Amino acid sequence: MTASPRMLEGLRVVDLTTVIFGPYCTQILADLGAEVIKLEPADGDHIRIIGNPAHTPGMSPVHLRLNRGKRSVDWDLKTPEGLAAMHALVATADIFIHNVRGEAIARAGLSYDKVKAIRPDILYVHCTGFDQRGPYAGLQAYDDIIQAASGVASLPPRVDGNPAPRYVPMTMADKVSGLHAAYAVLAAVIHRLRTGEGQMVEVPMFESLVSFNLLEHLCDATFVPPTGPALYPRQIDPSRQPMRTKDGYIAIAPYMDERWLRFFDAAGHPEELDRPELADKLLRRKNMHLMYQAAARILPERGTEEWLQILEKANVPAMRVNEVEDLLHDPQLAASGLFRQRQHPTEGQYLELRPPVRFSAYDSPELAHAALPGQHSAEIAQELGVAVPRREQT
Repeated sequence: MTASPRMLEGLRVVDLTTVIFGPYCTQILADLGAEVIKLEPADGDHIRIIGNPAHTPGMSPVHLRLNRGKRSVDWDLKTPEGLAAMHALVATADIFIHNVRGEAIARAGLSYDKVKAIRPDILYVHCTGFDQRGPYAGLQAYDDIIQAASGVASLPPRVDGNPAPRYVPMTMADKVSGLHAAYAVLAAVIHRLRTGEGQMVEVPMFESLVSFNLLEHLCDATFVPPTGPALYPRQIDPSRQPMRTKDGYIAIAPYMDERWLRFFDAAGHPEELDRPELADKLLRRKNMHLMYQAAARILPERGTEEWLQILEKANVPAMRVNEVEDLLHDPQLAASGLFRQRQHPTEGQYLELRPPVRFSAYDSPELAHAALPGQHSAEIAQELGVAVPRREQT
């Protein structure tokens, strides 16, 4: 461990976000050294029930990862004591982040104007489903909704011929939006360092995922008038998929023409290029799907490990197709230290996923374990010099 200061040390974040979008952003901030204080509802953030806890209800495996390094309070903002404690906390904060819809946060007395009146240079971050200037502003948004609306769910049919739209099987919209929120917070911090000015920052899920999706997929529809259709052809080529070997599956990415030539030579099948459609570089680029189809016929001749050795020697990018469980034993991840086993004070041994980004001037410190619901409610109230809020019985 290093004694160097944490990169965001001195920044206090008041976090009223739930589930994944906002908490992923604040997890990144906590990893980088910010102090994150998370306000949870009486029954805790919904993410606490995703997966099976080892010992304590509400201490799910996803919560252990997503809310590490944060302190938890469960003050009831509907009580005078709870709201007073929150106002006292806001007065000490640099960043206030929430994913509550506008009308509800205003009713709670925590609109941007109200918070700014308490802390004029606050960075107020609103994680929304849709940009609040548009007709969808008041709609609820979840990952499935945003994958559908953003065009992401329409992509699998372009590849496999099944006409039914499908979700990418991960919380893609939440995580992509969380990354957008993290860089937005850091940009706002830099702006305040330069100018002393606070501001309101809106991070909408829909616009974030559409921007992410269309980076390549707007393609030739970029121009006015279009020079061709939308969608990046290589990404929707049905032949460009993981391929079966004798004992598993492998992904290959020759891409460049000289790598395709090396692939067929190393595979022992240079004759696959002896056809008019693949006679020169331009034709091979135009008809790359034919080379993928040829590779799919060749790869079952050998096992995955043998292919990996052959293609590494030929300088052709390739990798085995891992199952999720395989990642726990991947030698690259073992060497980079992504996984670390830790002892939680109430939940026992668990695997922590360390931050993937490395800095030469900063080593990631060992963060506090994910908290029990409201674990720090009294502690933080006492630090602020306010009465410990009592939650009303319902």
